[in-house]
Amino acid sequence: MPRQPRAAAVAKSPKIPKVPKSPRSPKPPKSSGARSSEAPISPVAAARDVADAMYRAACECCHQQDRMSRIMAKSAVDDELDAAQELCSQTMGQLADLVASYEQTAAAVHPTGLDEAWWHRANALWQASREYLRRSSCCDKSSRELKQHDLGRLGALHADYELEASSVLALRQSADAYKHTRPAAQ
Repeated sequence: MPRQPRAAAVAKSPKIPKVPKSPRSPKPPKSSGARSSEAPISPVAAARDVADAMYRAACECCHQQDRMSRIMAKSAVDDELDAAQELCSQTMGQLADLVASYEQTAAAVHPTGLDEAWWHRANALWQASREYLRRSSCCDKSSRELKQHDLGRLGALHADYELEASSVLALRQSADAYKHTRPAAQ
């Protein structure tokens, strides 16, 4: 078989289609409690399971924030920056869903004894997660609304970003505290 010139081979290679960006992947329907093959779990165990999932989502948010900052410092490729931003948005969406789920699951639960330590840490993680999500949305809104580039407005935007950075730190610290109480959550 005769060998094709390289330019001809490249010209015939199929283009990789761009996958359209979606705000979120479709979720499977939520189950109403335990699986049919398992015994129902207690409200405390259900709250603990959701807290564990919230912990993992918070860790992933922190990881993606760190990754985004490394990419911003090193890359000039728009597609890479867009992909990293999309991952940050997805992990924040997952965290927001789990925060809401924890609110519902743990609303009427007040563990005692050995469960009290993880419950306090989970509540601190829940509050730090809510603050992180709030600060992130405030920064996004402030950035979109920035039409005037006067010194006062830029100073307010800088303050918003500093508060967002401190909320990331608080989220990381709350996640670490939860990890020490519930090492099985990892």
